[in-house]
Amino acid sequence: MTTWSEIAKIQPLASKIITNSIKRDRVSHAYLLQGERGTGKEAIALLLAKTLFCSNRSGVEPCRECNECKRIESGNHPDVHWIEPDGQSIRKEQIEHLQKEFTYSGLESDQKVYVVKGADTLTPNASNRILKFLEEPSKKTTAILMTENSSSIIPTIHSRCQVIDLKPLNPQTVQRQLIDYGFPRRTAVLLSTLTNNLDEAISLGEDEWFAQARKLMIQLIETISTNPNDAFLFIHQQWMPHFRERSQQEQGLDLLLLAFKDILYCHIGKEDNTVVFAKDDGKIENLVMFFSQEKLLDILNKLLDAKRKLRQNVNPTLVMEQLTIQIQG
Repeated sequence: MTTWSEIAKIQPLASKIITNSIKRDRVSHAYLLQGERGTGKEAIALLLAKTLFCSNRSGVEPCRECNECKRIESGNHPDVHWIEPDGQSIRKEQIEHLQKEFTYSGLESDQKVYVVKGADTLTPNASNRILKFLEEPSKKTTAILMTENSSSIIPTIHSRCQVIDLKPLNPQTVQRQLIDYGFPRRTAVLLSTLTNNLDEAISLGEDEWFAQARKLMIQLIETISTNPNDAFLFIHQQWMPHFRERSQQEQGLDLLLLAFKDILYCHIGKEDNTVVFAKDDGKIENLVMFFSQEKLLDILNKLLDAKRKLRQNVNPTLVMEQLTIQIQG
């Protein structure tokens, strides 16, 4: 997302609020962009900075080609400052350094912009320090704070910012973007079902680990349905070595959930809703014959229970062993 028109497709209200303020020359001295990962916070902050500095702007759109735009894009503009957590938090010393920078006039203009990523991680001392900028705003200074957790922002900061709520991307929007990015439709459907974070979806789609995870998920279901005596061996020799981390184990269960939902959809005549299997896939026809509707509903409940156990730190191998027995039972 490199233009306001592109932002408008994903976050229409946020785009309208900000571009209207640009048109009227009433850009706020401080914005608080709040929304989940992947909703466009950084893209909006970067674009607003370019808009404010661009020397060849067309309406509200920065040219993206001038020296100012290119330096902001690369993170090398002397009057655009980015602050992000140092470890788990943004420390007082980081804000003090920013204050020192702001005691000087702009190196190339009077305009200054500072962007605070993860504003909810500001320590109490850092929060109090940054309040100085918000309480005594310079006419040519714009603050852009970003957070996924607005409830952790202290009220005095919250009240001094124009709050911009960014809406979660819906699966259809993510799916269209993934197809535009170059993913096959079937892959885009699966990725957009697993996450509404576009960056995360792209990362998954390009990850060889995820491609192998999809194969193993289908192989496990086929093994259970055709060679049940080999299922435990499959879990120990192939599944667990691949799904090592807790997040990966949960993702494996999510893939199994989607696959068994597909089988159920085919049972009840909703083949168009399938995510993992194509509706004309011969594999799913065999699985529909093997698993009854009643059994599929029980399996879906057992999968949700397995996810709860993982979050309760039950041994993941034990979770998968029990789940396999329950699916076979």
